[in-house]
Amino acid sequence: MKNNNLTLIGMPGCGKSTVGVLLAKALGLRFVDTDLLLQQQHGLLLRQIIDAQGIEAFLAAEAGVILALDCENTCIATGGSAVYSEPAMAHLRNISKIVFIDLPCDEIERRVADFRGRGVVMERGQTLPALYAERRPLYLRYAGIVIDARGLGMEALLEEIARRA
Repeated sequence: MKNNNLTLIGMPGCGKSTVGVLLAKALGLRFVDTDLLLQQQHGLLLRQIIDAQGIEAFLAAEAGVILALDCENTCIATGGSAVYSEPAMAHLRNISKIVFIDLPCDEIERRVADFRGRGVVMERGQTLPALYAERRPLYLRYAGIVIDARGLGMEALLEEIARRA
């Protein structure tokens, strides 16, 4: 059934996984984290997949995980790089409402100390501000709902998403 799922997109550190679990509980939904599905499928951490297979193979595997999603009544937290795959995002748009948790770059920098160690898809030498500038337009393109999360704690973010979704 179209739009009975809720998908969270946004930069690493914006709260997709954390608020996703809380949102699922609050709304009576199941919860799926595509990063965890990808790790389970490969038996490796995200950074290990990127290191072993390279960025392009990682992105293809991430898109494959998303394209294989066949769920209902589920809150889906995606990896921050999911927006690089137009087919994956089209699939998510077809099965869910897409919510972009929009957080300024400086807040993301404060929340996530080690982007590379976390398994964030970044070109060698790319800075967080450059990555943010590259991805934010993609998040805005695919989002059905944009949540300005600046200064919001988890509870307030949860309430705002629940209210608008």
